[in-house]
Amino acid sequence: METQDKLKMVLAGVVVVAGIAGFYMIPETQGLLRILAFVASLAIAAGVVWLSRPGKQFVGYAQDSITESRKVVWPTRKEAMQVTGMVFLFVFVLALFMWLIDSGLSWLFYDVILGRGSNG
Repeated sequence: METQDKLKMVLAGVVVVAGIAGFYMIPETQGLLRILAFVASLAIAAGVVWLSRPGKQFVGYAQDSITESRKVVWPTRKEAMQVTGMVFLFVFVLALFMWLIDSGLSWLFYDVILGRGSNG
């Protein structure tokens, strides 16, 4: 990263810190003004970052991500319901299996090995 870009990032950080400081310096009775000061500092910082090389690379990356997400073939409602049903069935079967194993081990250790389950 170039020195110019580093300075822009530092400037953006300073602007955000100034916005936070401004938020706390403005009286609590001026709630809307406090929020606007902070939001304005975020907008200015975003503008400064956008003018740097990493900011422009990020914007390009975001645009490419949006383009790629438009290429995704989303499942139909029927397909989504079928997959959801299979997931629920799998979870039920797995829970039943885990319960059986837990109950079996509990019986083995407490009743058979330790003899705590006997009435006598």
